[in-house]
Amino acid sequence: MAKTYRDSGVDIEKGDAFADFIKNFKSPAVGGGIGGFAGGIPLQNLAQYKDPLLLSTTDGVGTKLLVAKKLNKWDTIGIDLVAMNVNDLIVCGCKPLTFLDYIATGSVAANEKKLQTIISGIIRGCEIADCLLTGGETAEMPDIYASDEVDLAGFCVGIVDRSHLLPHLDTMQAGDVILGIPSSGVHSNGYSLARKCIPETDTAGWEELLIPTRIYVKELLTLFETNAVLAAAHITGSGLEANFERVIPKQLKGNFTWDWPRPSIFEKIQTYGEVPEAEMRRVFNLGIGIAFVVHADQADDVIAYAANHNIEVLKIGTLVHG
Repeated sequence: MAKTYRDSGVDIEKGDAFADFIKNFKSPAVGGGIGGFAGGIPLQNLAQYKDPLLLSTTDGVGTKLLVAKKLNKWDTIGIDLVAMNVNDLIVCGCKPLTFLDYIATGSVAANEKKLQTIISGIIRGCEIADCLLTGGETAEMPDIYASDEVDLAGFCVGIVDRSHLLPHLDTMQAGDVILGIPSSGVHSNGYSLARKCIPETDTAGWEELLIPTRIYVKELLTLFETNAVLAAAHITGSGLEANFERVIPKQLKGNFTWDWPRPSIFEKIQTYGEVPEAEMRRVFNLGIGIAFVVHADQADDVIAYAANHNIEVLKIGTLVHG
């Protein structure tokens, strides 16, 4: 019979120590309210918005956690967690402001270093995305998780002026050009399939699976300065076509070239797993992390503008009548 909370598997002192580790982390991306009941940021610049909207997202990293566990490498999975949330906001034209994490584990004590490494990655992701970690939750649940297990979820809030909210459905038309920004690899979707395709002995392949999701906030904010972006899609689970159709008018569809370079990990997944091309397209980003729409007469100018700002942009298709 357990007499104390610690006897039942929950170590309050270790949980408090982890909260202190986060609170004392030296980074401008860590908010001052860590450890309190709620955290936030000042909104003194609201005057620049005529009709401000708050948008929010939540997401996790799925079974990519099992890749980190296999390699015992935890320094990038936190970047993935931030990326999956902030990328969903920025494609709406929305600047991410605050991020919160939820970390569940069977034992804080058994995973102390692991948790510190994960939170360091989360903070690094917030630095890249130029948003603030304002709070979170670390849940120790020994009756649900094994002692060495962790699970992650993230939450993000941002702000956008209604007039800048994407997509602009009423301005898109057949003939508009679809541009893409390359992915860094598989990102954080499709791992239930990908993990089953890479041989256990292919360490290099598993390391490729762990390459962190690219964060596109700064690149898209730069491209938005052209006032040419009509819609943008974050290419996650269900692939390019299904994610892209979420941001375009129902009477249109994307006609993609499928001829851009793919990170080598996709060839490994397809070859080792004997995965049909149609299934690859249905599940993975296949080398495109963000797809966005511009009018045809502005496409070359946007590509040149991107190049001048060291952003690689590819022509990947056109809008056609659906």
